[in-house]
Amino acid sequence: MDTELLRTFLEVSRTRHFGRAADNLFVTQSAVSARIKLLEETVGAPLFHRARNNIQLTPAGQKLVRHAEGIVNLWNRARQQVIVSDDIDVSLSVSGVSSLWDIFLQDWLERILASEQQIMLHVDVQGTELQLRMLRDGTLDLGFMFEMPNEVSLAVRQVACIPLVMVAARPGISAQAALEDGYILVDWGTSFANAHAQYFPDMTPPILRAGLGRIAHSLLIKRGGAAYLAEPMVRHSVDRQELFAVEDAPVIERAAYAVYAEHNDRKPIIESLLSAENLHSLQAD
Repeated sequence: MDTELLRTFLEVSRTRHFGRAADNLFVTQSAVSARIKLLEETVGAPLFHRARNNIQLTPAGQKLVRHAEGIVNLWNRARQQVIVSDDIDVSLSVSGVSSLWDIFLQDWLERILASEQQIMLHVDVQGTELQLRMLRDGTLDLGFMFEMPNEVSLAVRQVACIPLVMVAARPGISAQAALEDGYILVDWGTSFANAHAQYFPDMTPPILRAGLGRIAHSLLIKRGGAAYLAEPMVRHSVDRQELFAVEDAPVIERAAYAVYAEHNDRKPIIESLLSAENLHSLQAD
């Protein structure tokens, strides 16, 4: 199987457009169409419902997406392993949800790269469900996420407890006033949403809901308002008095987890990366 066929299929399934897929793959649209036709002939089933400006996956296409991702990721990993130089001990694939990169994974990565360990890393930003799927099929070595999976095949380690604090662009305001003054509700996961609803059951709808803390952080500084953000993310802004802690708002804590396959042959290396020394920068002060 030519992995380029699968890459093309995944790009079309992502963009839902043959022309945009062609642009992203740096090939012609006719080449994309020919690859999809060949893949459909190979699979023995149509993969897309083709309608003008409305390309949708067929049931067969939906089934193939997961397998295609696994095959392409596995092939990429195999290529990485083959080209690793002799002075590199091991190569590892690491991924984390975007918010954790914003909060502490960047510092953790820099700490690892500054160490003397001879490791080739492939790092990425991916959602929890995709990370779990890749951990199961062996195409991801180490994932970082907010939600704790309950699967016997996966080892789970809590690596940080992150305090989420309400901050506002104006000093001295109460939590109730902050909720009514340009409040942005950031999605920090299910447990945060539940706690937030318990603390503020009667709040009016927020002016904005944001999937990333960094979006709210930037908006607060530029446009004002209030939001719950990770304390490490806003520490410098509070020190510079660009933002102010809302003193009567409760702190809501979120645990962050490192997840890896229990029987991964790279487990000793993974656990060394999660050592107390390397994790020091992940802990809340």
